[in-house]
Amino acid sequence: MKPHDQTPSQPASQRPETDDEGLIRLQKLLAQSGVGSRRKCEELMLDGLVEVDGEIVTRLGTKVDPRTAVIRVDGKRLPPISDKVYLVLNKPRGVVSTMSDPEGRRCLGDLVADRPERLFHVGRLDTDTSGLIILTNDGDFAQRLAHPSHEVDKTYVAEVEGELTRGTIARLLGGVELEDGPVQVSSARLVGGDPVKGGIGRTIVELVIHEGRNRIVRRLLDHVGHPVRRLTRTQIGPVSLGRLGVGEMRELTVAELGELMDAGEL
Repeated sequence: MKPHDQTPSQPASQRPETDDEGLIRLQKLLAQSGVGSRRKCEELMLDGLVEVDGEIVTRLGTKVDPRTAVIRVDGKRLPPISDKVYLVLNKPRGVVSTMSDPEGRRCLGDLVADRPERLFHVGRLDTDTSGLIILTNDGDFAQRLAHPSHEVDKTYVAEVEGELTRGTIARLLGGVELEDGPVQVSSARLVGGDPVKGGIGRTIVELVIHEGRNRIVRRLLDHVGHPVRRLTRTQIGPVSLGRLGVGEMRELTVAELGELMDAGEL
């Protein structure tokens, strides 16, 4: 595996052990973060591919504070040590995107009721929309990542009414003006569907947008004449649902958290 292919994938909550001063040897931290074996991490340092706080570090045995050091391996960020939790949930359809609901409806809080932390949701999904939502007890992370200025790409798969054509795809990519302003679509592609045979028919389309205005995907597709039947968010930035089942939850990996921290300029 080439150095630039090193991608830490273990859960971000697996924290390395430090000495009495709270420091750890850099190559040991890299290895425990899932970058590679200790020997491979030493090679990466000697090759000038490891950066700490903006400086390339090649001296083996260098110690760092994993709680505060900004570390990059071949440009990829490793998140600092923290007691915070960062979770990915596949929200079921019909669940309200709040941690509690005064009307007694099923909500996110019900799905994480066995967790000891006080969790926040990063952004939200419509009640009728399923899919990926991030939960954390890091309020600053949640607020900054959800802020419109950071423009993190979000991927949705929608089943819509009618036969959505390549011409409509081009229209979406060209930008659509809604009543509360323009919407820019980063990517759009046809995934599948059924041909129209004397009825409405259906099309499945994948869209990538970076904003989170209320019901933006539904309003966008309705505006171009294709009301949404079902909608699922499948990805936020580097984080995807993968094989995560509906209602299931997992921790963000080190690599995912590092990329999101960069996206939120944390």
